[in-house]
Amino acid sequence: MRNKTVHTIGLRFGLIVLTGSLWAQVPDTRVPGAATSLAQSASKPHDASFIIGNDDLLAINVWKEPDISRSIPVRSDGRISLPLVGELQAAGRTPLQLEEDITGKLRSYLATPEVTVMVQEIRSQKFNILGQVSKPGSYPLELATTVMDAIATAGGFRDFAKQKGIYVLRKNASGGESRMAFNYKDAIKGKNPQQNIKLEPGDTVVVP
Repeated sequence: MRNKTVHTIGLRFGLIVLTGSLWAQVPDTRVPGAATSLAQSASKPHDASFIIGNDDLLAINVWKEPDISRSIPVRSDGRISLPLVGELQAAGRTPLQLEEDITGKLRSYLATPEVTVMVQEIRSQKFNILGQVSKPGSYPLELATTVMDAIATAGGFRDFAKQKGIYVLRKNASGGESRMAFNYKDAIKGKNPQQNIKLEPGDTVVVP
């Protein structure tokens, strides 16, 4: 009988220890948002290379603050305006720098502001296309836009376009211009694919 009692006590003690260890592994949710905040910090997207420009569309999210969170374009003066934050310079800053600027302003109103800034649409970087295309002009430079993409964006060729004589003008760091030839007739046949270069901000495609 005594052995049975000792066994029962030991079993209960073991269950208590096991239960305690399991509880120790569960995050303490008594602090509101603690677990979520850590998860957000671990997955928060930071871009340290892209420079925000005028007209870019930004997605700004402040955790648990829907009245502040919004999609907002950068104005022509390079600034944005947010509730509680007021006016801020956005152009010339990276998303991470702007994130830090907004966080600093919000600390006067929120204990621990969690801010995420992402570029929703790149509208500041543009290329130009001139000459014998249906819609010449200036267009937003999307990711990996090539010469052929630019021609398609501009609505294709007009009737008398010289498709073998297309060229791209690109400004050099020294202030001059490089001229790169593009033969559309060859490109659509798969010849000299290296001609179909990726455009850079400020490039001008000329279709004579």
